[in-house]
Amino acid sequence: MRTDHEHEAVAESHKHGVDSAYAWMRLTVAVILSTIGGVGMWSAVVVLPVVQTEFGIARADASLPYTLTMIGFGVGGVLMGKLVDRFGIVPPVVLGASMLGVGYFMSSHASSIYQFTLWHGLLIGIGSSATFAPLLADTSLWFIKRRGTAVGIIASGNYLAGTVWPPVLQHFVQVDGWRHTHLGIALFCTVTMISLAMFFRKRPVLVQPAAAMAFGGSMPPLGLAPGTLQWLLVIAGVACCVAMAMPQVHLVAYCSDLGYGVARGAEMLSVLLGFGVISRLTFGWISDHIGGLRTLLLASGLQTSALFLYLFSDGLVSLYLISALFGLFQGGLVPSYAIIVREYFSPREAGARVGTVMMATLMGMALGGWMSGIIFDFTGSYRMAFANGIVWNLLNISIAGWLFRRLDGAVPRAGAPAGACAGRKCRVVRGCLPY
Repeated sequence: MRTDHEHEAVAESHKHGVDSAYAWMRLTVAVILSTIGGVGMWSAVVVLPVVQTEFGIARADASLPYTLTMIGFGVGGVLMGKLVDRFGIVPPVVLGASMLGVGYFMSSHASSIYQFTLWHGLLIGIGSSATFAPLLADTSLWFIKRRGTAVGIIASGNYLAGTVWPPVLQHFVQVDGWRHTHLGIALFCTVTMISLAMFFRKRPVLVQPAAAMAFGGSMPPLGLAPGTLQWLLVIAGVACCVAMAMPQVHLVAYCSDLGYGVARGAEMLSVLLGFGVISRLTFGWISDHIGGLRTLLLASGLQTSALFLYLFSDGLVSLYLISALFGLFQGGLVPSYAIIVREYFSPREAGARVGTVMMATLMGMALGGWMSGIIFDFTGSYRMAFANGIVWNLLNISIAGWLFRRLDGAVPRAGAPAGACAGRKCRVVRGCLPY
């Protein structure tokens, strides 16, 4: 049974379009926008081997553009998130499209790996960030009943970009070279993204999370200070994405080293990210039923198991299968953080807080991509790089597990059975806060 506050929230949501047909249409356009803008995350991965050859550099140096892109993507997510909280989603998207256009134009004229890396970090990474964390935060404000599903769908835009862009980019790199390919990306992103941004001019009503309402906003999340929980999520985000980066960043180069060719690696990356889309949709639905924190713990454990499989196989068919499995397991991790933020923090802080946690995940991707390159240069193989990822993933599991144990002290929402959340035997989900 709904509380009075929930009845008021639902009535207000219908008035302003939350959970409405417009919200779902808005989500569809957001996914398209995220898919286009997500090219910034994957172009450096695809051109890594040809850039390494052209500039005559080591694998670690060739990994730097991706690392700087992820740093720019992460920092940009926080800055763009603050813009979203204050001005809505349109200004960050228009700004991001402009930065992508300039960034790809400038990188196409780079005369050294350092110039190439600089433009990726300062312009491409920050520009592309406008289509990830800000869209996650904005989407979360338009849904109440199916928030997990909606966030999983918009988060899939990032993986759709990874599914669509690598084979497309690889084709044009082979036909026209990477420099002309970058010029084409600059024009395409600028025109399409600015056009799509005009659809998002309407802003949502802000509805306080049930957890905050139940305690008049005075109850600390999970019995922790908000800043403490934020930092734990940041550390967890770094850890899981250091592990995630090894296959995603180096899979193309790994296949090339094994003699299967760059094209096979690009296909394999596309398979991984394609199954990642399925994963994000599935885990979004799961989070609607068990909450963000439980979903994070489940996805993290599954990702660890997939990383173990990479240690014991390097055959072409088995790598395709393991990559598909890895994508199917790890896609639910990043959206879980956005759900956790929306469950425990004020919606007025959604852009900045989601952006901060997304920055942490991207710092993890950047760190993991660079560390894997360093480990390869020292050992001559990726075996230890996979093992390094497993260790970082175990750190993520330990943080998620500790926070999960604190759910035992949750307080039931109004209308839940008396004693519903008492003790560790509690298995009530829908009757507890937050949900």
